[in-house]
Amino acid sequence: MRNLTPDELKPLLDQGQVRLLDVRQAEELEIAHIAGALHIPLNELPGRLGELDPAQPIVALCHHGVRSEMAGRLLERNGFTHVAHLSGGIDAWSEAIDPTIPRY
Repeated sequence: MRNLTPDELKPLLDQGQVRLLDVRQAEELEIAHIAGALHIPLNELPGRLGELDPAQPIVALCHHGVRSEMAGRLLERNGFTHVAHLSGGIDAWSEAIDPTIPRY
């Protein structure tokens, strides 16, 4: 699994080259989110794998990067081959790319 920095992820999102998967809880999403991300909480991911395309590049994100790395490993174990996660999570994204996203 690849680790992406916010600066590496931004052009991929801008060009529509990846599917962004937010694995945080709903209450976290209400505080801060990246528009267009698919929300599947980590604890629901095993039962919702069918909502994702294994052939599509997927980048998982969470608050700081721990849960997104776990999600990426789960995806890999289930046949997803183009998986990455956002190092530092939405917190790093807010610092480096979009300071309008609240940090918590």
